Amino acid sequence: MSLNAESTAFRSALEVIRAVEPRVADAIGAELADQRESLKLIASENYASPATLLAMGNWFSDKYAEGTVGRRFYAGCQNVDTVEALAAEHARELFGATHAYVQPHSGIDANLVAFWAILADRVESPALKKAQARQVNDLTEADWFALRRELGDQRMLGMSLDAGGHLTHGFRPNISGKMFDQRSYGTDPATGLIDYDKVAEAAREFTPLILVAGYSAYPRKVNFRIMREIADSVGATFMVDMAHFAGLVAGKVFTGDFDPVPHAHIVTTTTHKSLRGPRGGMVLCGPELADQVDRGCPMVLGGPLPHVMAAKAVALAEARRPDFADYAQRIVDNAQALADGLTRRGAKLVTGGTDNHLVLIDVSGYGLTGRQAEQALLDSGIVTNRNAVPQDPNGAWYTSGVRIGTPALTTRGLGTAEMDATAELIHTVLSQTTPGASKAKYVLDPALAEQVSKQASDLLTPFPLYPAVDLG
Repeated sequence: MSLNAESTAFRSALEVIRAVEPRVADAIGAELADQRESLKLIASENYASPATLLAMGNWFSDKYAEGTVGRRFYAGCQNVDTVEALAAEHARELFGATHAYVQPHSGIDANLVAFWAILADRVESPALKKAQARQVNDLTEADWFALRRELGDQRMLGMSLDAGGHLTHGFRPNISGKMFDQRSYGTDPATGLIDYDKVAEAAREFTPLILVAGYSAYPRKVNFRIMREIADSVGATFMVDMAHFAGLVAGKVFTGDFDPVPHAHIVTTTTHKSLRGPRGGMVLCGPELADQVDRGCPMVLGGPLPHVMAAKAVALAEARRPDFADYAQRIVDNAQALADGLTRRGAKLVTGGTDNHLVLIDVSGYGLTGRQAEQALLDSGIVTNRNAVPQDPNGAWYTSGVRIGTPALTTRGLGTAEMDATAELIHTVLSQTTPGASKAKYVLDPALAEQVSKQASDLLTPFPLYPAVDLG
């Protein structure tokens, strides 16, 4: 698409929206302006391409398409079949997977599909075979009651939240915690790294049905070969949630023992974050679980979102281009440069650095809570999110950490020199912020915040966001 065509397309779209609800059009324009002016360092965010964005605004949004390709519960889905098949094809080729399911609306949906596919394979199918029943509707009331109890009496072992795990890996506030008897493995208190011997010990003691690997705030690689060996040793299904680092897998930065796809029984991911696509989810698996995964609708999901599947197909096609591998490597190079710049300025980092796209700052070294630091940085034009650190004394709401990541700024073209400048801005704000009367209150000179905001904006000036889009 030419630059002029991009600008015309987005300006025309806003004019159509403005004719119906101008406040929505204004909010869309304001969001673009905000993103252009601030340093976006949220590790789970990125910038999708204009082609990906435009693929979501079309007539596919009007279609119901329950079922799978060629097996729909509604007529007239031949074009939906085309885009879903294309998205799945690109996903299989990109990740070297046997099967791809691209319907999940989000990461949690992808995880729920995976959990219930495993339960269907490991618990439901044997029960049906024992009862000589073809499907659950054929079970007697007594057999159905017994199966429901067995489905609800399974165990999951995953990374603890404060060590960097995710809420959807069996924690009580999330539905996954209400589904499973969950236990956690943590990290070494001295290093912050996964202790695989401790994981193996926990697996032997707990004997989970599912061993989950993956993270949202662990700044190092995970050895998936070793994790698979642990799962096999206790008869567990090995599931990896690669939502955060899927782009590093797609870009072949994580290979061998650090690529989850050859080692896991089932892999889930989001399609945004480091993969740079639309907000959505996806499941990859082998043939053993493919049929169960494809029953995501009606098992967990309602109708898929065909317009988002179209955008997934576009983004996955983009990720198969040679330049995506360069982009993925630059994400890691930038994260390591950012970590080094912070360390040299005296910041305390969880694990002392990073192997991936994210850095976790322990802001207690600045005398702050995560919430205080997050807001002070936001006041200064730097967008981050607070995050717990291992053994966090402030809990999951106020926290003692701030998580930062480089996928978005790397998309804009910033390099290692700009990451060092970013580290200086972060350190300046945190070192000049003092705690207030509560864990949420803080004191920061407004003049300093304004100065850093301008420096952040100036740093971004040579790297315009969506330069072709002029909203007038």
